[in-house]
Amino acid sequence: MPTIKINVEKCKGCNFCVDACPLKLIKISNKLNKKGFNYVLMDSDKCTGCGLCFQMCPDLAIEVYK
Repeated sequence: MPTIKINVEKCKGCNFCVDACPLKLIKISNKLNKKGFNYVLMDSDKCTGCGLCFQMCPDLAIEVYK
């Protein structure tokens, strides 16, 4: 089953991945990482592994597993 792994400490909350996800599975968290940014989360098992979130992330904070 495809999924993504988000490194919350690398994420700066730019929301590029949120906008890129065609199924709108990635959401911005209310919590802060150690750098003080609201990081993103994916709370769904419906990921297709398309990789658009990975391609849009400027911080390499997302890994896609198919």
